[in-house]
Amino acid sequence: MTTPRTDLNSRVAAVRRFNRFYTRQIGVLNERLLRSRFSLTEARVLYELARREKPTAAGLSRELGVDAGYLSRIIRGFEKQKFIQRVPAEADGRQSLLSLTARGLEAFAGLNARSDEEIRTMLSGLSESEQIRMVGAMETIENLLGDRRPKHASPYLLRPHQVGDMGWVVHRHGVLYAQEYGWDERFEALVAGIVKRFIERYDPKRERCWIAERDGAPVGSVFVVQRSQNVAQLRMLLVEPQARGLGIGRRLVDECLRFARQAGYRRIMLWTNDVLVSARKIYEAAGFSLKHEAPHHSFGHDLVGQTWELKL
Repeated sequence: MTTPRTDLNSRVAAVRRFNRFYTRQIGVLNERLLRSRFSLTEARVLYELARREKPTAAGLSRELGVDAGYLSRIIRGFEKQKFIQRVPAEADGRQSLLSLTARGLEAFAGLNARSDEEIRTMLSGLSESEQIRMVGAMETIENLLGDRRPKHASPYLLRPHQVGDMGWVVHRHGVLYAQEYGWDERFEALVAGIVKRFIERYDPKRERCWIAERDGAPVGSVFVVQRSQNVAQLRMLLVEPQARGLGIGRRLVDECLRFARQAGYRRIMLWTNDVLVSARKIYEAAGFSLKHEAPHHSFGHDLVGQTWELKL
């Protein structure tokens, strides 16, 4: 008959055996993660910066359980590579708020895509029922241990667009605007034309798309396109209903403004309609001002179109 202590020892051994197996399975022991130039810790720091809204270095150190000196070296390295930027915290000038630059987002996007592909490869060797069993077992572990870990203040991440995102942007604009405003399929056609031109003429130095992602699924989008040499245009801000209230819309707009300044634009403008009240509140809070409005009939409705601008 085994004693409770012996049972506990066997469970400890089982957990350690699983840890050894899984770290080997996903390549954590390799010097560079996912055949990239980044270590596991560097990749995790990139992930947290993409996921969280302007954390401090001290906050990242606590969240990741990483030595503050080691994290500081990683951050300095990222600054040299122009992956991140710092701004002083309003509440405490001794603290800096960290965020990814456009170059940092690109680096993260490459890692994120490779991670997705490696997991797809791993899952493809299993039947559908085996995949469901494996994911269920992972969710059980997460549910049992998750409450003991600190919660994220910002449970989403931002990334540049990748293959498949444009179809999602068109589809979700069409569906949501039909459900919430009764707009017909002509609006979906308009969005399809915008994303077609974006892909065909895409200049990463002057234009950008961000996708907000939560739990592995897209929940928001926004675009910056070149209107003229000195004027950028913000287009197609969207946040899924289940993801509203998390600050995603505000952060998407903030990323557009930051990118437009870095790209050398002097002004940024947007065109919207007066019925889009929530979006207009975000634009006003970001500093945009209404410059022009005019009635029009589009998408099966009488609307009032509005042009908003902001000097950068």
